[in-house]
Amino acid sequence: MSEISSSLTDSQNFTVSYLRNSCGLSQKSAISVSKKLLIENPEKADSVLELMRTHRLTQTDIRKIIGTRPELLLADLEHILRPNMELLESLGLSGAGLGKLLIREPRLLQRDVGDTVDFFKAQGFSDKQIAMMIIKRPALLLLNANKIFKPKLDFFRSVGLTDEDVAKILSRCPYILQRSLVNHIMLCVEVLKRVLGTNEDVLKVIKACNGIFEYNLEKILVPNILIFKSYGVPKPVILRSFVPRPRTLLLRPEHVTEVLAEVVKLGFDPNTTLFILAFSSMALQSKTLWERKVEAYKSFGLSEDQVYSAFRMQPMCMLTSVKKIKKMMNFFMTKLSIEPSVICRYPGLLLLSLEKRIIPRCSVLQLLMSTGFMKEDVNLFSYLIMTEEKFVENLVRKYQNVLPDIVKAYKGKIEFQGFAGII
Repeated sequence: MSEISSSLTDSQNFTVSYLRNSCGLSQKSAISVSKKLLIENPEKADSVLELMRTHRLTQTDIRKIIGTRPELLLADLEHILRPNMELLESLGLSGAGLGKLLIREPRLLQRDVGDTVDFFKAQGFSDKQIAMMIIKRPALLLLNANKIFKPKLDFFRSVGLTDEDVAKILSRCPYILQRSLVNHIMLCVEVLKRVLGTNEDVLKVIKACNGIFEYNLEKILVPNILIFKSYGVPKPVILRSFVPRPRTLLLRPEHVTEVLAEVVKLGFDPNTTLFILAFSSMALQSKTLWERKVEAYKSFGLSEDQVYSAFRMQPMCMLTSVKKIKKMMNFFMTKLSIEPSVICRYPGLLLLSLEKRIIPRCSVLQLLMSTGFMKEDVNLFSYLIMTEEKFVENLVRKYQNVLPDIVKAYKGKIEFQGFAGII
């Protein structure tokens, strides 16, 4: 007790000791709290701390939560604290996750949040989706759901989004619920309608980019469309790319201008979709990451000219991760004995799944060759890029009666050993 300031009353001294010993607060913080709140019933405070520990909050969690909201030690345990803790846990929030949430927003334990949770459940949100919203925007539970949220949900449904769409979008981007309906959300939809022309495309954009409502579209989308037009890109080409990939037109106009200049230098035709794909590939990643990918290709013996030649044929080959580039190139070279320069002529292969498509198909071809049903001088690439339906029909179903193992090979249950000399 000697460490505690002698200028404090006995009640304050006891409070300081309790906050330090039971809650882990520092001397300074405990003294500060004791001037605003006195713990005169330690049994009640003990019950609050025991409740927190029961829900697997650590001593560090407790120190931070009580340090921010010490009045929780005096809150109504049975009617507010316990029901709220149990409600949050019922949504899948417990232990470390619950601790992080309550550190960010300890007020969730002081207010009756059940009505807001019930509101979202009644609107078709799953427990997991509600939890996702709370983790990202915990303060949502403190707002009046019927007054603030319902008009926005009703508006989204009025433009054609289903209950499932609304729940999916808002659980991913709950900040939308804190934006003004009239001054932001409605304006975003109006700009999209004006630019795209059809409700169908508006819905596609919203579903493809849930974060679309984060932007001031009048200051971002509209200027960017004008910039693309100034480079000779027809509006239909712009919109054809924007609808499935909205982020291409939600970048800073200065960045858009800079990347477009690079795309033009590389010789892409502004009248083609390849022009937009090239822009997307370059604009949606940093220069550092772009250079790492170029170096990854070059590490297999390719020249920079060859890398850019592949990019001109299939711009999306530069959206593939560095890890996948190395994995794919290594597989083609070691297992299929294909020269890097040949791979560059078929850059679309780098977009395919190695485990789900390429290896199973190679296993099928390997089986057919080893059993004499197929010659070894086939055009491998033609089989790898063939549609799923055609591949199954022409190879798997055609031979499954005389070669039952072909189904196993197609399902990846027969290890692919590799082959050479079939290109």
